Amino acid sequence: MKLTKKELLVTWVVRLLLLVWTVAVVYPLIWTLLSSLKDNKQFYGNKPWVLPEFPLQWSNFSYVWTEYKFGVYFLNSVGVTFAATALAVLLSAMTAYVLARYPFKGSGVLYFLYVSAMMIPLILSLIPLFFLLDGIGLTNNLIGLILVYGAGALPFGIFVLVAFYKSLPREMEEAAAIDGSSEAGTFFRIMLPLSKPGLITVAIMNILTIWNEYILGTVIMNDPLKKIYTLPVGIAVMQGEMQYRTEWGPLFAGLVISMIPIIILYSIFQRQITGGITAGAVK
Repeated sequence: MKLTKKELLVTWVVRLLLLVWTVAVVYPLIWTLLSSLKDNKQFYGNKPWVLPEFPLQWSNFSYVWTEYKFGVYFLNSVGVTFAATALAVLLSAMTAYVLARYPFKGSGVLYFLYVSAMMIPLILSLIPLFFLLDGIGLTNNLIGLILVYGAGALPFGIFVLVAFYKSLPREMEEAAAIDGSSEAGTFFRIMLPLSKPGLITVAIMNILTIWNEYILGTVIMNDPLKKIYTLPVGIAVMQGEMQYRTEWGPLFAGLVISMIPIIILYSIFQRQITGGITAGAVK
């Protein structure tokens, strides 16, 4: 179909805007990677914006991994992120399934309370949350951080999965009941696998959020030995230490290490994320 001049103009304007947006997003990533391959002389020699000189400083990555304990921070972040995400996905799916398939008196109010929790600023809950965790001995503890992240991810998961479960036909549950399946068996064997697109969406969004979370990690974790820090907290600590010895190359190398897993994960599951968000809207 041949486009009119107006439609062609709009198409090219949209393409230009998308190109500008792409450059704005990709350029900082490329610049961070290139900066991680420089030594301090190149930063202080009026060359922070040019390509790195040979030989490339690949040793920045091994240096930051060992000297600044990024290996420990990385493993902490992996463990906390996946444990908290698994907890959030399971609890969100179970709660959303009950709210969507077994409505009861007050279920609408309960759903509203869950969803409205997404609008509460995190900064308002920091002080009471700290004293709560400190009172039960879960500060400076990765388990406490996992529980906080998992609970904080529930509102978004419930919001996505309630709409998804409402879109599934009830005949499947009825057929399972006729075959003698219990309600729990129906959920775990039939309904949970069918909600895979929504579960992937909730999981990936939680991973992106938890992996990059800094404020809660700073408030809850205060380990002088730096053995329980996550990557965002570790990068902040490293930056603070650089007030006394500036090492820009290793700092950018640490940023690259923290970015690579998320970029790979999002690249692999980007279609599942968009598909899972829209799946619950189509009946």
